Amino acid sequence: MAETTALDALPSLHETVRIHGLRADKSLGQHFLLDLDLTRSIARLARPLDGVNVVEVGPGPGGLTRALILEGAQSVLAVEMDDRFLPLLDDIARASGKLSVHHGDALRLDMAQALHAPRKIVANLPYNVGTKMLVNWVTAKPLFWEQMVLMFQLEVAERVCAQPGESAYGRLSVLCQSVGECRIAMNIPARLFTPPPKVDSAVLVIDPLDTPFEDLKALGELTQAAFGQRRKMLRASLKPYAKRKGVELADWFAAASVDPQARPETLSVSQFQRLCRSAHPA
Repeated sequence: MAETTALDALPSLHETVRIHGLRADKSLGQHFLLDLDLTRSIARLARPLDGVNVVEVGPGPGGLTRALILEGAQSVLAVEMDDRFLPLLDDIARASGKLSVHHGDALRLDMAQALHAPRKIVANLPYNVGTKMLVNWVTAKPLFWEQMVLMFQLEVAERVCAQPGESAYGRLSVLCQSVGECRIAMNIPARLFTPPPKVDSAVLVIDPLDTPFEDLKALGELTQAAFGQRRKMLRASLKPYAKRKGVELADWFAAASVDPQARPETLSVSQFQRLCRSAHPA
């Protein structure tokens, strides 16, 4: 309990931000969650944390960082680009003995090398690069994470979890659902942030499938071609793709048992996977 007592002795998150005169940098997509009860609720979504090494991207003033440590994480690696927050994170590191800080760009960090397994990613992701980070992590080969608990703009979280026929269903849905079970675990109204963003947020939980799809790069290329012209029938939108792959269009769709007159938003994840396998035989 020593680390808990030491963390409790630190100034509150609101007081910490006030003392250091910190403001969110909109150019970096920053919006702070300063309610420790709320950040602990988010951290609990990643339970069990005992023995788990956690990567947190964009910790800012450290609200979620404190919560992860209080909820029992074995270690936390906080990846922060903004050097204004380094003194605050150093205070948490000294108080807990469980935090290390990487000052740099998370897009350039090899997280599989930075932390020993088991690894989880738990983060309130910056709005401006969150989707790009997610795509990088779900397409990593092999997958290096055991679970992800990520906060996004609500619209992004809905795209990840969308089902065929829904307006939000698209490339991101297919990629993420080919790797993990995806669910929205918590909605976060904009008013709870400092400063409030223009849109609400949501916390997304992704648990890896026992057998993730084997070639996310190829699936990403296929879905980009299909959803890039989502109003067209697949036989039209995927004709250039088929030509590049050297497959005959009618035979390809027949082998995958997919209707060439269907539109991409009507296809299930498994149908996209069959199309991908048929175009890229082992």
